[in-house]
Amino acid sequence: MKNQRWCRYSGACALALAMLAGCGQGQPPAAPAPIEIAAATVAATPLHLTEDLPGRVAAVRTAEIRPQVSGIVQRQLFEQGTEVRVGQPLFQINPAPLKADMETAAAALQRAEAALSRARVQAARLQPLVEADAISRQVYDDAVSQREQAAADVAQARAMLARRQLELKFATVEAPISGRIDQALVTEGALVGASDGNPMARIQQIDQVYVDVRQPAASLQSLRQVLATRQAAAGNELPAMILRDSGEPYDVTGRILFSGVNVDAGTGDVLLRVLVDNPTRQLLPGMFVRARIPRASYPDALTVPQQAVVHVGGKPQVWTVDAASQVHISPVSLGELVDRRYRIQAGLKAGQKVVVEGMERLSDGARVTVHDQGAPDSRPAASTL
Repeated sequence: MKNQRWCRYSGACALALAMLAGCGQGQPPAAPAPIEIAAATVAATPLHLTEDLPGRVAAVRTAEIRPQVSGIVQRQLFEQGTEVRVGQPLFQINPAPLKADMETAAAALQRAEAALSRARVQAARLQPLVEADAISRQVYDDAVSQREQAAADVAQARAMLARRQLELKFATVEAPISGRIDQALVTEGALVGASDGNPMARIQQIDQVYVDVRQPAASLQSLRQVLATRQAAAGNELPAMILRDSGEPYDVTGRILFSGVNVDAGTGDVLLRVLVDNPTRQLLPGMFVRARIPRASYPDALTVPQQAVVHVGGKPQVWTVDAASQVHISPVSLGELVDRRYRIQAGLKAGQKVVVEGMERLSDGARVTVHDQGAPDSRPAASTL
């Protein structure tokens, strides 16, 4: 009796298990929920990169004031530290000895002219006599020779007078260029000469100044590429911004002069010269400033946020989202890192979406729910490295 009950109970359990197994085979397993992520759309935008480099200000032109004649300095005719004009008198050297030399030269010229007049008269008197064979030909030839010699003496005396007049003019030392004059290096009563090693003063033209900066020679090619890009866009200059120590820009305009580029043989650095307009004299020779120099220009740069790039085995990769809301890992080639964004050299196209948040839970082909962070600003961007 007990065996029959046990058999019935076992059969009912087996039937129930079979029915449950049949119901489970008829329904598919539930799909996993999509992973929530944040993504950004890649867009092509112009990108202009700059670099801040230390530089030193130098005057466009520097003139050392030196005397061209010897003498005693009588007067200083300028105020130290002021602007002077070209041709403005600066020093007065005692002109008395030079004036005496000029008068001596003038007297010598008069004597030479008198001798020439007498020689001409003598030659004119002898010419008809030699034609009439009244005198020998030798006497006439001697008279003509004396006339020519007297003419040469007049020319020499005239040149000497001009030289003495010029030396008298040089007694007033004038400014050879316009600019700001430094302190006087000689005082009244000093004896100066043309062979002196020290100048009397210095003038520096600073309405325009040079800012000399150094950078590796390898960067010169990128600068030329930037210039070529600007020339293609109807430009012909590379602008440069001059900065204060605080980082604020001076109210001046500068441009890079490729004709002034020199490579230091010892360090391999490029001495880059920037010509800066300096109408208010804010920049003075010897000052240390910073120059913002263009480094590269990309008309259609693709950039992604720094957190979107993951490194697998030392190689940079990004997660991209396709039209079916599935993610895929894609290798990329990185360029510069600017303002927490990488420039993508290869591996992405404009319009693709890259994951910027939530990539730690992703696997290739996983379905995702995208919260779009939008595309970067399409206006040209200028960034400093």
